[in-house]
Amino acid sequence: MPEYLPTAPAKGTRDFLPAEMSVRTQVFGHLYDVLELRGFLRYDGPILEPAEIYERKSGQEIADQQLYTLTTKGGERLALRPEMTPSVARMIAGNAKSLQFPVRWYSHPNCHRYERPQRGRVREHWQINADIFGSDSANCEIEIFELVHDMMSALGATPDMFQVRANDRNLLSSALTDIVGVTAEQLPQVFTLVDRWEKSDRTKLSDTAAEIGLADKQFEKLTEILTSGAALLDELPDQVKENSNLVKVLNSGAADLITFDPMIVRGLAYYTSTVFEVFDTSPENRRALFGGGRYSDLASLFTSQQIPGIGFGMGDVTLIDFLDTHGLTPKPRSETDVVVIPVVEELTDAAREVAARLRKAGLRTSTPVELRKLGKELTRADKAGARAVVIVGQEDWDAGNVTVRGLATREQRTVAVDGVVDAVNSLL
Repeated sequence: MPEYLPTAPAKGTRDFLPAEMSVRTQVFGHLYDVLELRGFLRYDGPILEPAEIYERKSGQEIADQQLYTLTTKGGERLALRPEMTPSVARMIAGNAKSLQFPVRWYSHPNCHRYERPQRGRVREHWQINADIFGSDSANCEIEIFELVHDMMSALGATPDMFQVRANDRNLLSSALTDIVGVTAEQLPQVFTLVDRWEKSDRTKLSDTAAEIGLADKQFEKLTEILTSGAALLDELPDQVKENSNLVKVLNSGAADLITFDPMIVRGLAYYTSTVFEVFDTSPENRRALFGGGRYSDLASLFTSQQIPGIGFGMGDVTLIDFLDTHGLTPKPRSETDVVVIPVVEELTDAAREVAARLRKAGLRTSTPVELRKLGKELTRADKAGARAVVIVGQEDWDAGNVTVRGLATREQRTVAVDGVVDAVNSLL
């Protein structure tokens, strides 16, 4: 017996059969429409990048644990992109002289991370990225928050289904150093601790804080500020708040788009101020869906020019989970709208002619590739989701006619070939 290869995809990757691909195409199509209505232009880039750009800017977890790397025959170390932001920073820096800033760009790359597959996490995912480059204005934050709400709304989500929780790493730094007494050396480790706060139990958090060098009273104070919400802002220096774009948002008419949350810090190393995460509010799926933030020096890997940016990445796995949880997942589209069936092989060309008319009118139309008995073709058309069939019989065709049948009503009528489009549209 031959030894066949497995048919399952590699661990952590997925096959998308036509029905699932139809759902994804509909979902992402809505999101593309929102982005382009707001003036975002689509770009793309290579799936392979120098490993160094992720090792220097994406953070230790990605660089040390999740990066897929390879070495070329010439000795160059490359990586499968785990995210798009370093790539777009490279493109922006390389083309800065020809760009009119600020620019709004978006992409939909597939990304790869070596991690343990589980609900909401796989090793290959697709992610819509949206970024604004070239401006420090708080209006960029407002536009990004509005964009998030518009994209979620386009998928049928209402404001009670999700929450945008936002913070400013500079505000948190001030709170940690001025209130908790965290040293500059301890700050990166405490940021990592805060990023894991809601995912760990109190004992583990306390033990980690002790390992960092925080005293028990400091840990208690840290707990207090992280759970204080917007009240924390009253304890921070005015100068720190005046320099915060997030505070400007909170003091604007866009304040209702977000909830200030000191626990939001984001693990990626390149975020420098505003950070945010979008959470599902359903008890069945209470988790972060996607997030982003502002970076002031990401392009510094490639240029001395200061090019600030802000953006987010919306992954497909958690997004589809969200839609499933709230009953918002669209149904797959049918295989076709109408099937044109020749009664005998000799009428195949006639059927193709009728099908061409219907396709020109924008109707998804198919014809049999292997002709079977009429009853079997009608059954197949029904299973394919067609709502109408056009039957091409010899006597009808000789008279310039065809038969149009509605599959739901089983009603049929003979119409002139020139009127076939109107007849089919009346059934759809």
